[in-house]
Amino acid sequence: MILPFSPIGFYTSPQKFRFETPRQGAFSTSGGVIELVDDPKIIDACRDLAGIERIWVIFCFHLNDNWKPFVRPPVAPEKGKISVLATRAPYRPNPIGLSCVKLDAIEGKRIFISQSDLLDGTPVLDIKPYIPEVDAFPDAKVAWRDALSPKKFTVVFSANAMKKIVFLRAAGGPDLENFAEVQLSLDPLNQKRKRVAPDGAGGFFIGCRTWQIAFVIQDERATVTDILSHYTAQELADGDDRYGDKALHCAFAAKFNR
Repeated sequence: MILPFSPIGFYTSPQKFRFETPRQGAFSTSGGVIELVDDPKIIDACRDLAGIERIWVIFCFHLNDNWKPFVRPPVAPEKGKISVLATRAPYRPNPIGLSCVKLDAIEGKRIFISQSDLLDGTPVLDIKPYIPEVDAFPDAKVAWRDALSPKKFTVVFSANAMKKIVFLRAAGGPDLENFAEVQLSLDPLNQKRKRVAPDGAGGFFIGCRTWQIAFVIQDERATVTDILSHYTAQELADGDDRYGDKALHCAFAAKFNR
């Protein structure tokens, strides 16, 4: 059986890499734009979305080319895996995702959304309104997950770290605030699943592309203390720029390493 699906639009966002995906969109400030395809019928089909606060976005996991019957989600038993269809994991028999996002504005063929867990370039297959009385079941049981009580860490940022985060975001660099929120809110010291290493002075580093985030853990709080380039001065001086970001690192060094 052939099931013909064509995207009705594509999502654009600063979040481009898998590691930038929040656990769930509702826990994130990430946002972007659904750019509808240039088809008058599709644009007409969105006419009455105005005034709807939340929408379901059905999309394709465009970066995935395989799937696994068993996965280990961020919240899971210490040992063993969970069958994929009992989870929200992206590696599925059919790479279809479902996300309830906040609808912020509509301008022509552009739909602005926030609290999203989609990545840049995601093909959007359909949009449906979120209707609380039929879509919300707060008392519904989730079997294996109900048996767990995951420890959630509050993620906070020092003034020094936020100053650097704001600079990088404005310069088109990675959103390290979102990355830290995603990676440090659950199991922040898991070295098997994250690029985490001790700093030798009681704190830790976690890697994000060519950047390092310094943080400390106290009780149930992860405090981001600093943002550092992962390049050495010698590496910045050589001609190899495989990630295309050395100019940004040099600007960062000029501003903050004086």
